[in-house]
Amino acid sequence: MKIIEVFDRRSQKQFLNLPKKLYKDDSFWVCPMDNEIEAIFNPKKNDYFNHGEVTRFLLKDDKGEFIGRIAVFIDRKAAFDFDQPTGGIGFFECINNQEAANMLFDTAKKWLAFRKIEAMDGPINFGETDKYWGLLVDGFTHPSYEIAYNFKYYQSLFETYGFQTYYNQEGFHLDITKPLPPKFEKIANWVANKPEYTFEHLDFKQIDRQLGDFCTVFNEAWASFKENFKPLEKKYTIATLKKVRQIIEPEFIWIAYHEQKPITIYLMYPDVNMILKHMNGNMHVFNKLKFLSLKNKKAMTRARGVLMGTIPEFQGRGIEAAIILQLVKVFERKKQYTEIEFSWVADFNPKMKKIFLSVGNKHVKTYKTYRYLFDRNKPFKRVPIPEGDY
Repeated sequence: MKIIEVFDRRSQKQFLNLPKKLYKDDSFWVCPMDNEIEAIFNPKKNDYFNHGEVTRFLLKDDKGEFIGRIAVFIDRKAAFDFDQPTGGIGFFECINNQEAANMLFDTAKKWLAFRKIEAMDGPINFGETDKYWGLLVDGFTHPSYEIAYNFKYYQSLFETYGFQTYYNQEGFHLDITKPLPPKFEKIANWVANKPEYTFEHLDFKQIDRQLGDFCTVFNEAWASFKENFKPLEKKYTIATLKKVRQIIEPEFIWIAYHEQKPITIYLMYPDVNMILKHMNGNMHVFNKLKFLSLKNKKAMTRARGVLMGTIPEFQGRGIEAAIILQLVKVFERKKQYTEIEFSWVADFNPKMKKIFLSVGNKHVKTYKTYRYLFDRNKPFKRVPIPEGDY
């Protein structure tokens, strides 16, 4: 077997095509768009290159067939916030062969160690945590847009090598054709009718103000529970919305205010994977027409709940319930939607898990983010789980 670094257009294409070959008989897998994956590795399109670096590798077998790939990277804004300098790996794909996987992991470890890094997390993204993050270990059904999907045997490949669970992540499913639990609905109505609270959905005429408010809430809410939190930048939020503008539903994005102060946010969009499943990673002219046709036929019946958060001062007051009540009203008008998948909630955020369960969500998927310490004698520390009655 032989490791090859991705360095030109040909090897870039081979990197993109490998999963198409591996998953060709998997009925659930959805091929990500080639241009979106490639943008992650383009310094002109990914701001993480301003404070990081990345390299990709391919693995060939003795017959010259590509059988694996991996990306390895450093985010220098985050790498030195841990007990040891920590890099990352992601976009891992491999045949069911431990020796092959070990070669890919060893290559990543060597690349990081040369740069004075002492541990690696994976599989993660060279970018924000809301996409391509974690290894699916349970619930091998349809993946939502930009959410991890992989073969079951990957868990064994990672853990046999020596990766340990840094934290667990859960995906939830909500059947929105069913009514809200009566107790939940009562609380939601009580909060929503209080005059000091107001609720706004996305309005492109107000987008500059609203996105500023969105980032304000996100940064205060996530900093309250997430270790080594990095603030969300308004520029990233704008870029994300631009990317999904063709499919965005403004009434799927909400901000709650208390006397004009932003306190809670909710972000959701139609699960475009229900259409991208037919694109095979390419948006050529024919696929563009197919995309528009399927969109107009309301082929997207599932939404992906991306995030919800409330600043600490207002947590536990039922604001999230009131937001969900607004969504119920939206779905009463948009009857093509029948389900929401919330992916994902980490085990270090039990408050949000409790909210999802209270509205009737069911836990349907489990993901793991792993960490591997290069010094095998060093004590391993996972992300702490808050104590309390959740």
